[in-house]
Amino acid sequence: MSKKTEVLNRIHSTGVVAVIRADQPDDLIEVARALARGGVTLIEITLTVPKALQVIERAVDQLKDEVLIGAGTVLDAATASAAILAGAAYIVSPAVRPDVVATCRRHGVACMPGAMTPTEVLQAWELGGDVVKIFPAGVGGPGFFKDLKGPFPEIELMPTGMVNRETAPQFIKAGACAVGVGSELAGKPMIAAREFDKITENARAFIEIVSQSRTK
Repeated sequence: MSKKTEVLNRIHSTGVVAVIRADQPDDLIEVARALARGGVTLIEITLTVPKALQVIERAVDQLKDEVLIGAGTVLDAATASAAILAGAAYIVSPAVRPDVVATCRRHGVACMPGAMTPTEVLQAWELGGDVVKIFPAGVGGPGFFKDLKGPFPEIELMPTGMVNRETAPQFIKAGACAVGVGSELAGKPMIAAREFDKITENARAFIEIVSQSRTK
C-alpha cells in the first residue's frame, strides 16, 4: 500500500486530523504519542512551529508507522518539497496553491489544499487535491459547509478552524470526510503544561464523536 493510500484510508477510518501549533517544539513528539494513544494518528505539524521541518523529520523517525505526520501551512512548492524530503506523509495548505498541489502529485504525496468558496473548492479538486480543506470553517459553520457539500458530493471536504465538540458532529453529518481539530485537541497552553493525559482524553473524545456521528 502506498503512503498516499494509507493517509486517505486513515482519514476515512478515523475522521480526525490533529492540527498542532506550538511556540516551543520540544514536546511535540510526546504530544503526537499522546494523540495516538487516543486514536488520533493523523497529525499535522504546521510550519509556523519553530524548526518545523526538523520536528517533522524527528517525529517521522521516532514514531515510524504509529502516526502519519503531515506538514501544514505550506504556501509554496519549495516548502512542500522540503517537507516531503523531511518525511511528511501529506501536505496541507490554507489556500489553493497550484504549485503545491503539482509538487505533491509529482511525489505521490496526499495533498489537502485549503478553500472557502465554491470556485476555490472546484479549482482545488480539478488541480488534483485529494481532500479539500474548508478553511476557516468557523466563519460559515456547519450550515455553510452543508451548502458547499451539496453541489460537490464527489469531492472530499474537511473543515478546519473552530471545530469543537459541538460543531464536529454537525460537520460530519453535513458530509465531512473528517474534521481538522487544533486547540480543542492540543492547545498551546495544554502543550506548554505537558498535559499529555488530557490530550489523550481529548483525542478519544473526538474519535468517539466522529464514530457516533457517522452512524446516526
